Amino acid sequence: MASRPGSPDYIIFYSVLALLGLGIVMVYSASAVSANVNFNDSYYFLKRQIIWAVLGLLAMIFTMNIDYHLWRKLAKPIILITIVLLILVLIPGMGKVVNGARRWLGSGSLYIQPSEVAKLSMVLFTAYYLANYQNKIQSFVKGVVPLLGMLAVIFGLILKEPDLGTALSIAGTVFVLLFIAGARVWHLGSLTAVGVVGIILAILAEPYRLKRLIAFNDPWADPLDTGYHIIQSLYAIGSGGIFGVGLGRSREKFLYLPEPHTDFIFSILGEELGLIGTTTILVLFFLFAWRGFKISMSASDVYGSVLASGITTMILVQALMNIAVVTASMPVTGIPLPFLSFGGSALIFTMAGVGILLNISKNVNS
Repeated sequence: MASRPGSPDYIIFYSVLALLGLGIVMVYSASAVSANVNFNDSYYFLKRQIIWAVLGLLAMIFTMNIDYHLWRKLAKPIILITIVLLILVLIPGMGKVVNGARRWLGSGSLYIQPSEVAKLSMVLFTAYYLANYQNKIQSFVKGVVPLLGMLAVIFGLILKEPDLGTALSIAGTVFVLLFIAGARVWHLGSLTAVGVVGIILAILAEPYRLKRLIAFNDPWADPLDTGYHIIQSLYAIGSGGIFGVGLGRSREKFLYLPEPHTDFIFSILGEELGLIGTTTILVLFFLFAWRGFKISMSASDVYGSVLASGITTMILVQALMNIAVVTASMPVTGIPLPFLSFGGSALIFTMAGVGILLNISKNVNS
């Protein structure tokens, strides 16, 4: 279904709604057992996810009806606010610590994850920078280095939480945008090599990351500890077959697979809905990618083009990383599956990004 000029891209709109709806169903299915055990309420996570989904839809509608050029003016203050939030979350007594990670700001039942804010704000800043300095982008010192300086600040603060997965997803998005904007390939190649060395050092600096890397190579070497997540995830996906064991009938969610409603929700979906279910998710993300990049190529200005590419890439990088983790295609990193995983900050800011993308689509012919 092609969009009329002046209307949002309906393929993206309905694809996102489908993913969001499937996410709500799967969050309930994957979390009911653990929610009943831990909170004596099997609907505990479902009720919260519905609230986040409604807030996400409101955020999408809000940004969809704001001229996307406004974000070009606000890019610098937004990134500065994000840096402040990333610093605050690291201050003892301010940032909430969960499982050894300091990633949340707030109190009571209201928390925000600054690293999720950083994903979108870094896309906004990168689009602003590349649109303003497109004539310098082939110069490493004058074009690439200033943007990398901002990336290094964001990357370093998020890594300190620690959250290597989110930091890598942001870096990956920025590198894709640099490539799209016309940065020299050998510049990007050299930076990639340096980045690989940096990732290796980051892994070696934290014993648990090294253990995850070893477990990725051979999860059966430590099946009850570092390899446990991957093994249980593969059990879930493998047992689903073509048609799945049936919605709500997962066995892995009975406290076998950790984080079944967040990082490993795709595994439960594969177990319950089988190859048909996982393929449906992949098709919906493909439709999102196709229309997102089409909007980028048809945008009326450079800023809109880069911004559309950035939002599309941001969401796809997260989806690819999550699916790669649960299928044992890359080491375990804690990164949610967009639109489907349980979580407030991630869903709201992702939906806000979709709204910006839909606003850009209003200014192009599809």
